[in-house]
Amino acid sequence: MHTVPWLQYFSFGIKLIVTIAVAQSAAGQTPVPEGEWHHFGRDVANTKYSPLDQITAENFTELEIAWRWTSLSRSVTEENDRIRPGTFKSSPLMADGLVYVSTALGQAAALDAGTGEPVWTYDPRIYDYMDRPPNVGWHHRGLSYWEDDESDDARIFMSNHDLKLVALNARTGALYPDFGNNGYVDLTQGYGRDIDTSRMTYSSPVAVAGNTIITGSIIQDTNIRLRKASPGDVRAYDARTGEMKWIFHTIPQGDEFGVDSWQNESWRYSGHTNVWSYMAVDEELGYVYLPTGTPSNDWYGGMRPGNNLFAESIVAVDIETGQRVWHFQAVHHGLWDWDFPTGPNLLDVTVDGREVKALAQVSKQAFTYVLDRATGEPIWPIEERPVPQGNVPGEWYSATQPFPTKPPPFDRQGIAIEDVIDFTPELRAEALELVNTRARFGPLFSPPVLRGAEKPFIQVPGAGGGANWQGAAVDVESGQLFVSSSSTLIVVEVIEYEAPATIGYFTDPWGVGMPGPQGLPLFKPPYKRVTALDLNRGDRAWMQPHGDGPRNHPALADLNLPPLGGGGGISSGPLVTPTLLIMNHGGRDYEDQAAGTRTISAYDKDSGEHLGAVDLPAVPGGNPVTYLHEGKQYLVVAVGSGGSDAELLALTLP
Repeated sequence: MHTVPWLQYFSFGIKLIVTIAVAQSAAGQTPVPEGEWHHFGRDVANTKYSPLDQITAENFTELEIAWRWTSLSRSVTEENDRIRPGTFKSSPLMADGLVYVSTALGQAAALDAGTGEPVWTYDPRIYDYMDRPPNVGWHHRGLSYWEDDESDDARIFMSNHDLKLVALNARTGALYPDFGNNGYVDLTQGYGRDIDTSRMTYSSPVAVAGNTIITGSIIQDTNIRLRKASPGDVRAYDARTGEMKWIFHTIPQGDEFGVDSWQNESWRYSGHTNVWSYMAVDEELGYVYLPTGTPSNDWYGGMRPGNNLFAESIVAVDIETGQRVWHFQAVHHGLWDWDFPTGPNLLDVTVDGREVKALAQVSKQAFTYVLDRATGEPIWPIEERPVPQGNVPGEWYSATQPFPTKPPPFDRQGIAIEDVIDFTPELRAEALELVNTRARFGPLFSPPVLRGAEKPFIQVPGAGGGANWQGAAVDVESGQLFVSSSSTLIVVEVIEYEAPATIGYFTDPWGVGMPGPQGLPLFKPPYKRVTALDLNRGDRAWMQPHGDGPRNHPALADLNLPPLGGGGGISSGPLVTPTLLIMNHGGRDYEDQAAGTRTISAYDKDSGEHLGAVDLPAVPGGNPVTYLHEGKQYLVVAVGSGGSDAELLALTLP
């Protein structure tokens, strides 16, 4: 075990750059008006913190629906059986009296913040010629808001399923004819490498950094047969003209820094390593922070030997030039689909009496990587520790992986016999029999194995576990970080591709789940949780189960169990106010999949005490946001699927 020599990761001259940036006198981030919500995380630092305090522990359960807006997607699906939208995931924005929201079908609308009445709508009708976008189908996570610092212009930016970036007038919904080509920027252009547009899409909010718009991409990562794949390069555009300002190669090219981490010149053909979620921005330092994904393919990398920078990394990039300032790689030569699913959170903390501009990045593997956001140096040691090696022919394995020493993990990591469900002796015996028959225990970073050679490891967290795209939130007053997480598991085996495939090995199917006895989870609760981490000390402040879990299962009917957490479905990212932590919960009933929990809950942010919940008419899908309009605080959340029950709900006090 040894501590990583982190300074080797920084480019020549970085100390000068950082010194200048820190020394600059600036007001910090562009402030968001107290009662508004301008970005996915409210502000470009992605805090998800609002100072509004009308809704409290005493009155939270009195919230009522003030207005509801039917998603534009519903009328489309009623007329067209071919279109099957997914969950309504959009996190709305609010600025200058208007609420802005996208739909699963890539439409957009501006609504009156007090009534929910539409002011304008935008529908590019992508569904007329597209049956289903690649990867996860019809879904969209939100819009981005920009105000011109030279005029009173305000714009809504949207990257969409049709591979275009569009700029809309925030007040009228009109396109800007002088932006790109008649209001659109073609996001398939400017790569400098061949791309496969049939496997690419866009659905996450773009980053707004001054007058620069920065976008990542989604690249389908299933059924990959060829080693050559589209790159996940990140690009920046002028907010007024749509002109491309720079491109950052997430897979280094030519003589760029990090190219030697792709052995055998595998940088020439390897792909993915994309930023599919959202980003964070420090306007004072002038950096945008990129959370990158896994290279192709997710569970086999023999055709890309080496550590594979800047995959599964946090990369600080200069907003004006697109040059790398620093980076931190969380997974060397990824084989677990542990891409970063969410943007980092920026906050200021005090560590051992020293004030630090911090970046906190939560992950699928339930680590929180806490770095100095000016330099990239870890605030607490991150150790390179030996990890298990695999047996897949031709694979390249990293001997070590980074392990943060603080804060502690916020969810289960790896699985051992003591983790197996033990509600009753019968359930435990059945669970152990399942494990002994199908798989085996293993620690974090246990690799995929060759099918038939030996039993596969149980991967915990699975590719959909730990933290996900909903992300974490920051209490700017206390330096606490709040994160929702899921304890999921999968088993992964690879099999050999036959010619003409060129990728070597692949998984089929894609990350198989492993149910436990009688359909219950294989391991002990909690299955979903919310955790508060004190980033001044690097300690866990509290952890609570989120949701009650599979309590109505017949095998558990006579048992006196504490809250189990989970119950299936989607949990949201947290929203923080001066006193509350607010989160959605959409759990499924084990006997009736259409029933189950459909609530928005409040916790005491200091103690973790569950203060109560408000029932919703459908399963919530997007993160909750809050705003102030005409003196009244509203809580807004998207619920339902893109089909018959998709709505935007606004809750307020009577």
